[in-house]
Amino acid sequence: MTASIEHSLKIMKVMADESRLLILNILFEKPQYVEEISKRLDLAPSTVSFHLKKLEELDLVIKEKKQYYSEFRIKKEVFDSKLIDLIRFKNVEKVAQENRIKKSNDKVISAFIKNGKIEKLPRQLKKKLLIMEWISEKFSYNKSYSEMEVNEIIGKYYDDYCTVRRYMVDYNYFERKKNVYKKLKTGEQND
Repeated sequence: MTASIEHSLKIMKVMADESRLLILNILFEKPQYVEEISKRLDLAPSTVSFHLKKLEELDLVIKEKKQYYSEFRIKKEVFDSKLIDLIRFKNVEKVAQENRIKKSNDKVISAFIKNGKIEKLPRQLKKKLLIMEWISEKFSYNKSYSEMEVNEIIGKYYDDYCTVRRYMVDYNYFERKKNVYKKLKTGEQND
């Protein structure tokens, strides 16, 4: 198993907390309720819940509903893996390159999108395509959209939905047939 850098970093950050490590140690003994952990560590139940939520988000612990309470337990298979599985990447240069590209793309997106809305469209094609990719993520594959639905979805993110809709077709993010739109997978071509 190889990890992604992002996932590995998240796990390491979550684990780099004294309270979370103590909670995990308690859960290695047996499944426990928030209140039990709270008493044992002399922490407020809300603090324990906060830490458990962080551990749960990364699939390190599992929550099971037991009547009125939630019981937490370790996800054993995660901890049976070795540290090398967390830090080993098959092609380090490729992973580093992908990471640089992602950071660069995120920087472009944050320059043009504020509070979830596109402030303006970039002039440079490469940057414009990144914004089109971002908008295309708001649509599902294998679903047909009417022009009005497309306008409505795009309009949530940019006022000039006509221009964006045209770009989405021109740059092969959508196919349009008889005013019905479908999202294309990256690299597909309109016929």
